[in-house]
Amino acid sequence: MSATEQHENAGTPLDLHDGSRYAASLRLSVAPMMDWTDRHCRVFHRLLAPQARLYTEMVHANAVVLGDRERLLGFDPVEHPVALQLGGSEPALLAQAARIGAQWGYDEVNLNCGCPSDRVQAGRFGACLMREPALVGDSVAAMIAAVVGLDRAVPVTVKCRLGVDDDHDFDRFMAFIDTVAAAGCAMFVVHARNAWLKGLSPKENREVPPLRYDWAYRLKRERPHLQVVVNGGIASMAEALAHLGHVDGAMLGRVAYHDPYTLHRADAALRGVQPRPRAELLRALRPYVEAQLAQGVALKHITRHVLGLFHGQPGGRAFRQVLSEGAHLPGADWSVLERALAATAGQRRAA
Repeated sequence: MSATEQHENAGTPLDLHDGSRYAASLRLSVAPMMDWTDRHCRVFHRLLAPQARLYTEMVHANAVVLGDRERLLGFDPVEHPVALQLGGSEPALLAQAARIGAQWGYDEVNLNCGCPSDRVQAGRFGACLMREPALVGDSVAAMIAAVVGLDRAVPVTVKCRLGVDDDHDFDRFMAFIDTVAAAGCAMFVVHARNAWLKGLSPKENREVPPLRYDWAYRLKRERPHLQVVVNGGIASMAEALAHLGHVDGAMLGRVAYHDPYTLHRADAALRGVQPRPRAELLRALRPYVEAQLAQGVALKHITRHVLGLFHGQPGGRAFRQVLSEGAHLPGADWSVLERALAATAGQRRAA
Protein backbone atom coordinates (compact mmCIF):
# COMPACT_ATOMS: atom_id res chain seq x y z
CA MET A 1 0.00 0.00 0.00
CA SER A 2 1.46 3.35 -0.99
CA ALA A 3 1.68 6.38 1.24
CA THR A 4 -1.06 8.07 -0.74
CA GLU A 5 -3.41 5.12 -0.20
CA GLN A 6 -3.00 5.19 3.57
CA HIS A 7 -5.94 7.45 4.26
CA GLU A 8 -8.92 8.30 2.14
CA ASN A 9 -8.50 12.02 2.86
CA ALA A 10 -4.74 12.14 2.40
CA GLY A 11 -3.40 14.50 -0.23
CA THR A 12 -6.07 17.16 0.24
CA PRO A 13 -6.00 20.22 2.48
CA LEU A 14 -8.00 19.96 5.68
CA ASP A 15 -11.56 21.25 5.30
CA LEU A 16 -12.34 23.06 8.53
CA HIS A 17 -16.05 22.69 7.77
CA ASP A 18 -15.64 18.93 8.08
CA GLY A 19 -15.98 18.94 11.85
CA SER A 20 -15.34 15.24 12.36
CA ARG A 21 -12.07 15.23 10.42
CA TYR A 22 -10.92 18.46 12.04
CA ALA A 23 -11.60 17.12 15.54
CA ALA A 24 -9.93 13.81 14.71
CA SER A 25 -6.75 15.55 13.61
CA LEU A 26 -6.59 17.47 16.88
CA ARG A 27 -6.84 14.37 19.05
CA LEU A 28 -3.36 13.18 18.14
CA SER A 29 -0.49 15.21 16.74
CA VAL A 30 3.29 15.12 16.43
CA ALA A 31 5.24 18.04 17.85
CA PRO A 32 7.41 20.31 15.74
CA MET A 33 10.98 19.20 16.43
CA MET A 34 14.02 21.00 15.08
CA ASP A 35 16.24 18.88 12.81
CA TRP A 36 13.76 16.01 12.99
CA THR A 37 10.29 16.71 11.61
CA ASP A 38 11.35 17.51 8.07
CA ARG A 39 9.33 16.49 5.04
CA HIS A 40 10.75 12.94 4.93
CA CYS A 41 9.97 12.39 8.59
CA ARG A 42 6.43 13.68 8.15
CA VAL A 43 5.69 11.34 5.23
CA PHE A 44 6.83 8.42 7.39
CA HIS A 45 4.70 9.64 10.30
CA ARG A 46 1.71 9.97 7.98
CA LEU A 47 2.04 6.29 7.10
CA LEU A 48 2.08 5.47 10.80
CA ALA A 49 -0.76 7.81 11.76
CA PRO A 50 -3.25 8.49 8.96
CA GLN A 51 -5.36 10.87 11.09
CA ALA A 52 -2.76 12.68 13.19
CA ARG A 53 -1.87 16.31 12.65
CA LEU A 54 1.76 16.84 11.68
CA TYR A 55 3.90 19.93 12.27
CA THR A 56 6.93 21.28 10.49
CA GLU A 57 10.12 22.22 12.22
CA MET A 58 9.99 25.80 13.44
CA VAL A 59 10.82 28.20 10.61
CA HIS A 60 11.56 31.84 11.29
CA ALA A 61 9.16 34.23 9.61
CA ASN A 62 12.04 36.15 8.05
CA ALA A 63 13.29 32.97 6.36
CA VAL A 64 9.84 32.28 4.95
CA VAL A 65 9.58 35.77 3.50
CA LEU A 66 13.11 36.04 2.13
CA GLY A 67 14.44 32.47 1.84
CA ASP A 68 14.17 29.45 -0.45
CA ARG A 69 10.50 28.63 -0.05
CA GLU A 70 10.60 25.28 -1.79
CA ARG A 71 13.33 24.10 0.56
CA LEU A 72 11.70 25.58 3.65
CA LEU A 73 8.01 25.03 2.92
CA GLY A 74 7.76 22.27 0.33
CA PHE A 75 5.85 19.18 1.41
CA ASP A 76 4.23 16.09 -0.05
CA PRO A 77 0.42 16.28 -0.42
CA VAL A 78 0.12 13.05 1.57
CA GLU A 79 1.15 15.00 4.68
CA HIS A 80 -2.25 16.71 5.09
CA PRO A 81 -3.32 17.70 7.67
CA VAL A 82 -0.02 19.49 8.22
CA ALA A 83 0.75 22.70 10.11
CA LEU A 84 3.51 25.23 9.60
CA GLN A 85 5.17 26.44 12.79
CA LEU A 86 6.60 29.94 12.66
CA GLY A 87 9.06 31.70 14.93
CA GLY A 88 9.28 35.44 15.24
CA SER A 89 8.02 38.47 17.14
CA GLU A 90 7.34 41.12 14.49
CA PRO A 91 3.60 41.17 13.71
CA ALA A 92 3.99 42.48 10.16
CA LEU A 93 6.65 39.91 9.28
CA LEU A 94 4.67 37.08 10.89
CA ALA A 95 1.62 38.18 8.93
CA GLN A 96 3.53 37.95 5.65
CA ALA A 97 4.89 34.53 6.55
CA ALA A 98 1.46 33.27 7.66
CA ARG A 99 -0.10 34.29 4.37
CA ILE A 100 2.69 32.64 2.41
CA GLY A 101 2.29 29.45 4.45
CA ALA A 102 -1.45 29.41 3.89
CA GLN A 103 -0.95 29.96 0.16
CA TRP A 104 1.47 27.04 0.09
CA GLY A 105 -1.35 24.83 1.33
CA TYR A 106 -0.71 24.39 5.05
CA ASP A 107 -3.77 23.53 7.12
CA GLU A 108 -2.72 25.59 10.14
CA VAL A 109 -0.15 28.22 11.02
CA ASN A 110 1.26 27.91 14.54
CA LEU A 111 3.23 30.55 16.43
CA ASN A 112 6.04 29.26 18.64
CA CYS A 113 5.92 30.74 22.15
CA GLY A 114 7.71 27.88 23.86
CA CYS A 115 11.22 27.27 22.52
CA PRO A 116 13.82 28.20 25.19
CA SER A 117 17.07 28.08 23.21
CA ASP A 118 19.63 30.87 23.37
CA ARG A 119 19.10 31.60 19.68
CA VAL A 120 15.41 32.35 20.08
CA GLN A 121 16.02 34.42 23.19
CA ALA A 122 18.54 36.53 21.31
CA GLY A 123 15.92 37.08 18.64
CA ARG A 124 13.15 37.86 21.13
CA PHE A 125 10.90 34.99 20.15
CA GLY A 126 10.01 31.54 21.40
CA ALA A 127 9.45 31.11 25.14
CA CYS A 128 10.39 34.67 26.04
CA LEU A 129 7.14 35.75 24.35
CA MET A 130 5.29 34.31 27.35
CA ARG A 131 6.32 37.56 29.05
CA GLU A 132 4.83 39.69 26.28
CA PRO A 133 1.18 38.63 25.86
CA ALA A 134 0.22 41.91 24.20
CA LEU A 135 2.87 41.41 21.51
CA VAL A 136 1.71 37.83 20.95
CA GLY A 137 -1.86 39.08 20.70
CA ASP A 138 -0.84 41.70 18.13
CA SER A 139 1.09 39.07 16.18
CA VAL A 140 -1.81 36.63 16.16
CA ALA A 141 -4.26 39.33 15.09
CA ALA A 142 -1.98 40.35 12.23
CA MET A 143 -1.52 36.73 11.14
CA ILE A 144 -5.25 36.07 11.19
CA ALA A 145 -5.93 39.23 9.18
CA ALA A 146 -3.32 38.13 6.64
CA VAL A 147 -5.01 34.79 5.91
CA VAL A 148 -8.56 36.15 5.76
CA GLY A 149 -9.98 36.10 2.26
CA LEU A 150 -8.03 33.10 1.01
CA ASP A 151 -9.84 30.24 -0.67
CA ARG A 152 -10.04 28.23 2.56
CA ALA A 153 -9.94 28.93 6.26
CA VAL A 154 -6.53 28.46 7.87
CA PRO A 155 -6.47 28.75 11.67
CA VAL A 156 -3.69 30.58 13.48
CA THR A 157 -2.73 28.78 16.69
CA VAL A 158 -0.17 29.15 19.48
CA LYS A 159 2.17 26.66 21.14
CA CYS A 160 3.26 27.88 24.56
CA ARG A 161 4.65 26.93 27.96
CA LEU A 162 3.06 27.48 31.38
CA GLY A 163 5.45 30.31 32.15
CA VAL A 164 9.14 31.16 32.26
CA ASP A 165 11.75 30.61 34.95
CA ASP A 166 10.27 30.62 38.46
CA ASP A 167 6.92 32.08 37.43
CA HIS A 168 4.35 29.68 38.88
CA ASP A 169 1.29 31.92 38.80
CA PHE A 170 -1.69 30.22 37.15
CA ASP A 171 -3.54 33.54 36.86
CA ARG A 172 -0.64 35.00 34.87
CA PHE A 173 -0.73 31.97 32.55
CA MET A 174 -4.47 32.48 32.09
CA ALA A 175 -3.97 36.18 31.43
CA PHE A 176 -1.58 35.25 28.61
CA ILE A 177 -4.15 32.81 27.18
CA ASP A 178 -7.01 35.29 27.48
CA THR A 179 -5.04 38.09 25.82
CA VAL A 180 -4.09 35.90 22.86
CA ALA A 181 -7.57 34.37 22.62
CA ALA A 182 -9.07 37.85 22.48
CA ALA A 183 -6.91 38.47 19.41
CA GLY A 184 -8.61 35.53 17.68
CA CYS A 185 -6.62 32.43 18.62
CA ALA A 186 -8.96 29.55 19.43
CA MET A 187 -6.41 26.73 19.83
CA PHE A 188 -3.48 26.43 22.21
CA VAL A 189 -0.90 23.65 22.35
CA VAL A 190 0.34 23.72 25.92
CA HIS A 191 3.75 22.25 26.71
CA ALA A 192 2.90 21.67 30.35
CA ARG A 193 6.17 22.88 31.89
CA ASN A 194 7.83 26.19 32.53
CA ALA A 195 10.70 27.21 30.28
CA TRP A 196 13.91 28.13 32.05
CA LEU A 197 15.64 30.81 30.01
CA LYS A 198 18.82 30.73 32.08
CA GLY A 199 20.71 27.75 33.43
CA LEU A 200 19.10 24.93 31.43
CA SER A 201 19.82 23.69 27.92
CA PRO A 202 16.95 23.09 25.48
CA LYS A 203 17.27 19.35 26.22
CA GLU A 204 17.10 19.98 29.96
CA ASN A 205 14.12 22.24 29.40
CA ARG A 206 12.27 19.22 28.01
CA GLU A 207 13.07 17.13 31.08
CA VAL A 208 13.90 19.12 34.23
CA PRO A 209 11.03 21.58 34.85
CA PRO A 210 8.18 19.61 36.47
CA LEU A 211 5.16 18.70 34.38
CA ARG A 212 1.85 20.20 35.44
CA TYR A 213 -0.79 18.74 33.19
CA ASP A 214 -3.42 19.95 35.66
CA TRP A 215 -2.88 23.51 34.40
CA ALA A 216 -3.82 22.45 30.86
CA TYR A 217 -6.80 20.51 32.19
CA ARG A 218 -7.94 23.50 34.22
CA LEU A 219 -7.54 25.77 31.19
CA LYS A 220 -9.92 23.53 29.27
CA ARG A 221 -12.42 23.45 32.15
CA GLU A 222 -12.41 27.21 32.61
CA ARG A 223 -12.29 28.10 28.90
CA PRO A 224 -14.28 25.24 27.31
CA HIS A 225 -14.71 27.21 24.07
CA LEU A 226 -10.96 26.98 23.42
CA GLN A 227 -9.29 23.94 21.90
CA VAL A 228 -6.52 22.73 24.18
CA VAL A 229 -3.85 20.22 23.16
CA VAL A 230 -1.41 19.01 25.82
CA ASN A 231 2.26 18.36 25.10
CA GLY A 232 5.31 17.42 27.14
CA GLY A 233 6.59 14.16 28.59
CA ILE A 234 4.00 11.90 26.97
CA ALA A 235 5.87 8.61 26.66
CA SER A 236 3.28 5.94 25.83
CA MET A 237 0.07 5.25 23.99
CA ALA A 238 -1.79 4.87 27.29
CA GLU A 239 -0.64 8.29 28.49
CA ALA A 240 -1.67 9.94 25.23
CA LEU A 241 -5.13 8.41 25.34
CA ALA A 242 -5.58 9.28 29.03
CA HIS A 243 -5.09 12.98 28.31
CA LEU A 244 -8.04 12.91 25.94
CA GLY A 245 -10.34 12.58 28.91
CA HIS A 246 -9.38 16.13 29.92
CA VAL A 247 -8.37 18.09 26.81
CA ASP A 248 -9.01 18.06 23.07
CA GLY A 249 -5.75 16.50 22.00
CA ALA A 250 -2.40 14.99 22.91
CA MET A 251 0.80 15.94 21.10
CA LEU A 252 3.62 13.40 21.05
CA GLY A 253 7.19 14.62 20.91
CA ARG A 254 10.38 12.58 21.26
CA VAL A 255 8.57 9.26 21.68
CA ALA A 256 7.08 9.62 18.19
CA TYR A 257 10.60 9.89 16.81
CA HIS A 258 12.57 7.44 18.94
CA ASP A 259 9.78 4.84 19.12
CA PRO A 260 7.54 5.65 16.15
CA TYR A 261 5.47 2.50 16.54
CA THR A 262 3.97 4.15 19.64
CA LEU A 263 2.56 6.81 17.32
CA HIS A 264 1.09 4.12 15.10
CA ARG A 265 -0.49 2.26 18.01
CA ALA A 266 -2.05 5.45 19.38
CA ASP A 267 -3.50 6.38 15.99
CA ALA A 268 -4.82 2.85 15.45
CA ALA A 269 -6.48 2.87 18.88
CA LEU A 270 -8.22 6.16 18.11
CA ARG A 271 -9.42 4.84 14.77
CA GLY A 272 -10.54 1.53 16.28
CA VAL A 273 -8.36 -0.62 14.02
CA GLN A 274 -5.63 -3.18 14.65
CA PRO A 275 -2.03 -1.95 14.38
CA ARG A 276 -0.19 -3.07 11.29
CA PRO A 277 3.09 -5.00 11.46
CA ARG A 278 6.22 -2.86 11.48
CA ALA A 279 7.65 -4.43 8.32
CA GLU A 280 4.40 -3.79 6.44
CA LEU A 281 4.44 -0.15 7.48
CA LEU A 282 8.03 0.29 6.35
CA ARG A 283 7.41 -1.34 2.98
CA ALA A 284 4.53 1.08 2.42
CA LEU A 285 7.19 3.79 2.35
CA ARG A 286 8.95 2.24 -0.64
CA PRO A 287 7.21 4.24 -3.42
CA TYR A 288 8.12 7.47 -1.67
CA VAL A 289 11.72 6.39 -1.08
CA GLU A 290 12.21 5.37 -4.69
CA ALA A 291 10.62 8.58 -5.97
CA GLN A 292 12.96 10.63 -3.78
CA LEU A 293 16.00 8.63 -4.88
CA ALA A 294 15.05 9.28 -8.49
CA GLN A 295 15.10 13.02 -7.68
CA GLY A 296 18.62 12.76 -6.28
CA VAL A 297 17.82 12.62 -2.56
CA ALA A 298 20.33 10.49 -0.65
CA LEU A 299 18.82 7.50 1.13
CA LYS A 300 20.36 8.51 4.47
CA HIS A 301 18.18 11.62 4.61
CA ILE A 302 15.09 9.40 4.74
CA THR A 303 16.28 6.38 6.69
CA ARG A 304 17.50 8.43 9.66
CA HIS A 305 13.85 8.93 10.54
CA VAL A 306 12.97 5.23 10.62
CA LEU A 307 15.80 3.97 12.83
CA GLY A 308 13.53 3.60 15.85
CA LEU A 309 10.80 1.55 14.16
CA PHE A 310 11.91 -1.65 15.90
CA HIS A 311 12.72 0.06 19.19
CA GLY A 312 12.63 -2.44 22.05
CA GLN A 313 12.07 -5.36 19.68
CA PRO A 314 14.30 -8.37 18.98
CA GLY A 315 16.49 -7.36 16.08
CA GLY A 316 16.04 -3.65 16.68
CA ARG A 317 19.76 -3.09 17.08
CA ALA A 318 20.54 -5.07 13.92
CA PHE A 319 17.93 -3.04 12.03
CA ARG A 320 19.57 0.22 13.07
CA GLN A 321 23.05 -1.06 12.35
CA VAL A 322 22.28 -2.14 8.79
CA LEU A 323 20.65 1.19 8.03
CA SER A 324 23.36 3.25 9.70
CA GLU A 325 26.14 1.46 7.86
CA GLY A 326 24.46 1.12 4.48
CA ALA A 327 22.28 4.17 3.86
CA HIS A 328 25.15 6.64 3.50
CA LEU A 329 27.03 4.63 0.87
CA PRO A 330 27.04 5.79 -2.76
CA GLY A 331 24.21 4.22 -4.72
CA ALA A 332 22.32 3.11 -1.60
CA ASP A 333 18.78 2.13 -2.55
CA TRP A 334 15.71 0.33 -1.22
CA SER A 335 17.64 -2.92 -0.94
CA VAL A 336 19.35 -1.49 2.18
CA LEU A 337 15.99 -1.36 3.94
CA GLU A 338 15.17 -4.90 2.85
CA ARG A 339 18.48 -6.07 4.32
CA ALA A 340 17.64 -4.28 7.54
CA LEU A 341 14.24 -5.99 7.66
CA ALA A 342 15.87 -9.34 6.95
CA ALA A 343 18.31 -8.84 9.81
CA THR A 344 15.41 -8.01 12.10
CA ALA A 345 13.44 -11.06 11.01
CA GLY A 346 16.46 -13.29 11.62
CA GLN A 347 16.87 -11.95 15.14
CA ARG A 348 13.16 -12.44 15.88
CA ARG A 349 13.32 -16.07 14.74
CA ALA A 350 16.40 -16.68 16.87
CA ALA A 351 14.63 -15.21 19.89
